[in-house]
Amino acid sequence: MSAAPSHGGRAAAPAAAPEPLLRLAFAAPLAVVAGLLLVTAYPALAWWPMALPAVVLTLITLVGRRFWSAVLVGFLFGAAFFSVNLLFTARYLGFVPWAALSVLESLLTAVFAVPIALAYRWMPRVAPGVVGRVVALPALVAGLWTLREQVVGSWPYGGFPWGRIGVSQVNGPFAEVASWVGMSGLSFLVVLVCAAAIEVVRLRPTRGRHRGRHLGAAAPALVALALVAVPQFPTTDAGSMRVGAVQGNGPAGYFDQRARGAVLNAQLAASAPLLGQDMDVLLWPEGGVDSDPTANKETSRVLRELSRRVDAPLLVSAVTARGSELFNSSLLWTADGQVGATYDKRHPVPFGEYVPDRAFWEPFAPDLIGLIGREYTPGTAVPLIDVNGVDVGLAICFDVIYDDVVWDGAREGAEVFMFQTNNADFRGTDENLQQLAFAQMRAIETGRAVVNLSTVGTSQVIAPDGSTLDALPIDTAGHMLTDVPLRTGLTPAVIIGPAVKIVLGWGSLAALLFAGVVVGARARGTRKTPTPEGADV
Repeated sequence: MSAAPSHGGRAAAPAAAPEPLLRLAFAAPLAVVAGLLLVTAYPALAWWPMALPAVVLTLITLVGRRFWSAVLVGFLFGAAFFSVNLLFTARYLGFVPWAALSVLESLLTAVFAVPIALAYRWMPRVAPGVVGRVVALPALVAGLWTLREQVVGSWPYGGFPWGRIGVSQVNGPFAEVASWVGMSGLSFLVVLVCAAAIEVVRLRPTRGRHRGRHLGAAAPALVALALVAVPQFPTTDAGSMRVGAVQGNGPAGYFDQRARGAVLNAQLAASAPLLGQDMDVLLWPEGGVDSDPTANKETSRVLRELSRRVDAPLLVSAVTARGSELFNSSLLWTADGQVGATYDKRHPVPFGEYVPDRAFWEPFAPDLIGLIGREYTPGTAVPLIDVNGVDVGLAICFDVIYDDVVWDGAREGAEVFMFQTNNADFRGTDENLQQLAFAQMRAIETGRAVVNLSTVGTSQVIAPDGSTLDALPIDTAGHMLTDVPLRTGLTPAVIIGPAVKIVLGWGSLAALLFAGVVVGARARGTRKTPTPEGADV
């Protein structure tokens, strides 16, 4: 005789762990397709909708996977994505740096594919109902994806937060949500929608669950609707600032052949049309001064004279020395010399601007490591400078991809941001456009205008809503003279951004561990429960 279903006596056996949706022979190539598809969501193509099917395909390949197959699938996805997305790193230095960075990012992606696979194995057993399947499970998966982005963006040697899902949405209808929850929050919500859509399709309408399935389908639809409908958080108009910005297009690349002072002279020549123009500040890009004006009297004299002739302070960038240490610095120069604080780049590029653990790495690639003769010291100053009563937030080149620099500047009172960069080492690649996408997202995230200025391009003035106010062609000497809006007030992204990252990232890991404990406890309880006598099992 068959045992009747239990309604209160013996506990029902826990749901079995799900089987993979796809055999590994199909999942592996599909992961490669997903990685390549995700590349198209970023500049230069910037097909932002492609991030959605790319995430969906990636997650499908991980459903039901065990440890090593999840590692393999995650690695293949990461290798396909990063090897193309980071191809610009091979522009001058060749195969080894590109391969090393791509493999490192792929390995980290592989490691963090395992928690996502475990979420798919454990969470349906902890919360098998509609809410668990369509809300709890997608939220956990999205949080673990966000955790991977955070770890990749902070480790090792400060990390490399390139390729965040949130950045891919800068030209799409979801971008304004970044002003509320930051880029990590936007990544989480995009992945949440994708993961929830998968579960709605997988949810079988059996045993009276037709209504539950329809209610479940509403969850991702409501999140997607909110992503489109939520407006940018408003900041307060505080007037405007007339900014002259000069792109000298000088020989600023690491391997460019140049004479002493060639970059400075290129900047001076491109600044000439601005003489006699009315402006509040004249901005030059990173490395626009190729000698240390704090130590070189002739360079200091040239900058003082230019400031006198344009009747405005100069915000310039140069390598400065203090004792035995070198810094990549932003400096404010007037007719009387340097004034105000000095901002030093917080995040020098490892293996680009300094070599961490040089003695360890040099034997692996002595010729390449030997090219990096300078060792920049990370700065610690507040990324802010007062320009005639206007607080200007600062970031130098890759500083812009790190949340802490921009958020600190906004919290300290920045009314506008000026990002100085030098893309000369990446001419002819997508790097400058990908970095520009970060600058646009920072404008939206903080509700501040951004002047993003490069030695060679891409140089733009970006409005607080991310739109373009002014621009210069790449690889062309020129200038912009723009009335740049000023804003005050902090967006929620700036205020709660650090907490959002902690809750979404490490909170999801804690939730996964809790789910694992519950599943383990239930499994042990099932093994200890005796089968009733006479029951036909």
